[in-house]
Amino acid sequence: MTHAPLTSPRRATTIALAFALSAVSAITAAQDTALPAGWHAIPLTADKKPTAYSFEHEGARNVIHAHAEAAAMALAHTAPDDATQRPILRWRWKVSHALESADNRVGAKEDAAARVVLSFDGDKGALGLFDQAALAISSHLSGREMAYATLMYIWSAHDPVGTVIDNPHTGRVKMIVAASGPGGAWQTVRRNWVEDFRHCFGEAPGRMLAYGVLTDTDNTGESVDAWYSDIGFTEH
Repeated sequence: MTHAPLTSPRRATTIALAFALSAVSAITAAQDTALPAGWHAIPLTADKKPTAYSFEHEGARNVIHAHAEAAAMALAHTAPDDATQRPILRWRWKVSHALESADNRVGAKEDAAARVVLSFDGDKGALGLFDQAALAISSHLSGREMAYATLMYIWSAHDPVGTVIDNPHTGRVKMIVAASGPGGAWQTVRRNWVEDFRHCFGEAPGRMLAYGVLTDTDNTGESVDAWYSDIGFTEH
């Protein structure tokens, strides 16, 4: 795989999102529009306009609503301690529309209307020099330590579900298309994240550090809304 020059991408900090960690708290604990305990907003860099997140009610469900206008920011939550015993990740999501101009294979077009993101610990010393350098640059730009590996589930306008996309800057971030098409309706997703990690990285996952959501349009400059709900880990 040919990587883009390390100093070129504006999106260097999506190389390996490292989420702030805190006590586990379910989305269902959300109160009004404030961030519930356990959820943290994670700016990618200080110079990027942040995605706006709020918590809304849809009947009995609590929903994360993201609105991005040429913006990027993640929401993150500490992973459950027993995540490896709960390999099934389920969630519901909806987007106002997919980003037609986005292409996550190209650094200058690396956006998605919706992403569910998992970050993992591991032995960074075992990585190749390129990936170690990429993580070091991301750590410098973001001001926080980067994860050993990051697995993203994305909503794509064009790629079929199941497509694996390599991050254009490093092999330590892999993206799997979990929904495809124009959007406008809720979709329920079920993924075996352990199997997905093995498929993408060729190794067993280490300890999961955090999970979160990311709606980003800073590269394409588009405006989009996304909604996330019922994110959870189960045994079956």
